[in-house]
Amino acid sequence: MGRLFGTDGVRGVANADLTAELALGLSVAAAHVLAEAGTFEGHRPKAVVGRDPRASGEFLEAAVVAGLASAGVDVLRVGVLPTPAVAYLTGALGADLGVMLSASHNAMPDNGIKFFARGGHKLADELEDKIERVYEEHRTGAPWDRPTGAGVGRVTSYDQGLDQYVAHLIGVLPNRLDGLKVVLDEAHGAAARVSPEAFSRAGAEIVTIGAEPDGLNINDGCGSTHLGKLQAAVLEHGADLGIAHDGDADRCLAVDHTGAEVDGDQILAVLALAMRERSALRSDTVVATVMSNLGFKLAMEREGVSLVQTAVGDRYVLEEMKEHGYALGGEQSGHVIVLDHATTGDGTLTGLLLAARVAQTGRTLQDLASIMERLPQVLINVPDVDKSRVKTSAELSAAVADAERELGSTGRVLLRPSGTEPLVRVMVEAADIDHARSVAGRLADAVKSALG
Repeated sequence: MGRLFGTDGVRGVANADLTAELALGLSVAAAHVLAEAGTFEGHRPKAVVGRDPRASGEFLEAAVVAGLASAGVDVLRVGVLPTPAVAYLTGALGADLGVMLSASHNAMPDNGIKFFARGGHKLADELEDKIERVYEEHRTGAPWDRPTGAGVGRVTSYDQGLDQYVAHLIGVLPNRLDGLKVVLDEAHGAAARVSPEAFSRAGAEIVTIGAEPDGLNINDGCGSTHLGKLQAAVLEHGADLGIAHDGDADRCLAVDHTGAEVDGDQILAVLALAMRERSALRSDTVVATVMSNLGFKLAMEREGVSLVQTAVGDRYVLEEMKEHGYALGGEQSGHVIVLDHATTGDGTLTGLLLAARVAQTGRTLQDLASIMERLPQVLINVPDVDKSRVKTSAELSAAVADAERELGSTGRVLLRPSGTEPLVRVMVEAADIDHARSVAGRLADAVKSALG
């Protein structure tokens, strides 16, 4: 069996890869591993379980709840809520464990299971590894030690979660949104009720699209992976800005009043200056990945904000932030983490803070986002090569060095082996798109020659 846990929990096609039996077994294993680690010592254990609106989430939620309760864990079912809401409630309700059922921006047939530790933080890698080992041991025959009688877990629906989470979001805002007109694209996902409620309570006039989840339409031609409908709606309604989430609302991308996209790098740039202005940007530092646009790095240098870059993946951004106490980090894809108020990327919070900056300054989002110029970026995937030799090939190193000399300080080269496929990703940035394409094409040829 291959490793179940990826960088963001366990994911797969629901009822094919991710079955009810797997969901139940992993939940029982998680309860036993945490009990053995001493997490439940001295009290009756409690878990928060939430999901996005996918049809498969209904039976997977039932399996997770059954597994936890059979292992002696009391369960609070919070229903359909964003991933960051489940993380927040895990901490706010003093739960020992949180479980979110979602495949985020993936298509509807997929689903996933993500575990949160006490406080709403991502479960440590070593605990995930142990859960997987224990699950496999018992899947192949070792019996579980099961409580009986009053020892079994009790299951309760917790209906206050939405209001509690929205109140938290409103309490975080530095100012209200009165006078703003905002279009919200909820991706027919987990934020379909939360986000409109939060923006309305904060004072914005809202127009919603993609806010009618039926279990089958999540991420379907809408949300942060398909901005066309949001761009059209912003123009149609004469809105000040538009906000797009993905299926579990841990991402946020935006659209300015002209319909132009504002990506995660631009959002980070706007929020970094806003937070520094109110002395909330600790060490005047923002954390991003190596895939962030060079324009973002140049803008932060110009504004006197330090940039720390990590490997690709919001988990690495979060690890760097927690280790050094940084307050803001994120990815170009729209995962933005404001660590003082969230333990994971929070799309609704990000959108609210971005809108608050527009309201506070009286400037358009287009004007605010112009702090950075997105340099043209070309990405080529080179398949069927030996990705393990990316760092050791002298021929490839020479080709990269030549490209970097040619681009100078106004361009950048990044060669990255895929984590899941036998291919190498070639990314080139330059001041001119044709120049970027030319350099990327030559480097792709060099990768084929050196590693093919």
